[in-house]
Amino acid sequence: MANIALRIKTKTGQQVVNSLTQSNTIKDLKEVLSNLSNIPISSLQVLSGFPPKAFDISKDDLILANSGLVSGDTLILQESPNATKKVSESPKTSEGKSTSTNSTNNNPISNNTDDNPYECPGILMKYVVPADNSCLFTSVNFVLNGKVDETGEAAPFLRQVVAETIKNERHKYDEAILGKPVDEYCTWIQDDKSWGGAIELAILSNYYGIEIAVVDTINAIINRFGEDQSYAVRVLLMFDGIHYDPLYLEPFNGDKMQTMFESSDERILREATTLAQEAKSSRQYTDVNKFTLKCLVCNIMLKGQIEAQTHAQKTGHMNFGEV
Repeated sequence: MANIALRIKTKTGQQVVNSLTQSNTIKDLKEVLSNLSNIPISSLQVLSGFPPKAFDISKDDLILANSGLVSGDTLILQESPNATKKVSESPKTSEGKSTSTNSTNNNPISNNTDDNPYECPGILMKYVVPADNSCLFTSVNFVLNGKVDETGEAAPFLRQVVAETIKNERHKYDEAILGKPVDEYCTWIQDDKSWGGAIELAILSNYYGIEIAVVDTINAIINRFGEDQSYAVRVLLMFDGIHYDPLYLEPFNGDKMQTMFESSDERILREATTLAQEAKSSRQYTDVNKFTLKCLVCNIMLKGQIEAQTHAQKTGHMNFGEV
């Protein structure tokens, strides 16, 4: 039976646990968590979900397959406030008191010198946006504004920004870079059926003066657009092979979610790196050699990236949609 990969958060850091399977019990889970956190089982409190809520660990014989846990879940471990603390234990923080909110604080997180420089102040979360061929633009708009655009104007505007930038900087974005003539590419990228990628991210990073860090869940790496420009602010997206989603931080102390971060805050990058590794280990990505695409010009169905590329080379058709 396949192992369950769980992301474990404690006041001292985070770790991925993948030693449990769906046939293990809640009792087994508690033993693993207690050993990992040095919290006695009798004092162990577990939070899960968004916003974090108490996870029931009272039924020792319940198997994990029936517990509601799935691979990729995050568990926050705390010690019961009524438990006797160890002499060496530092005062507890307000971890796990996050409350649900629809508002977002887009001011970058400041680096408080009193904070542990190695401890992330919250949990990095993914906000799932529609798979409508504009997910990159929707995601960029989300991290800039803290919410999904409901007017339908954001993606067309960002596409227009890209097209105008390319037209005005033909010396930088020529046919060799774009893969097609400049004017043709500018028309193509403004079509709402066309996908954005690295070119668009680089342009939008420069346009807004921000670093855009993309968590690649296929290769478990982070691609940073604008890294060499020393921008003061960083935002994060996740890419699974064909789809982009924005990332945000849900603070432990109950503050509003964050979508912008100081570029000097290495804690967020470490959190993003762990998220990428966890996503890869739990196969939260799309195999580009197996997913199905539809040519929006001739309606033929294509399987995988190679078939789509071959079809494009033979026919000149460049518009594909997810199926």
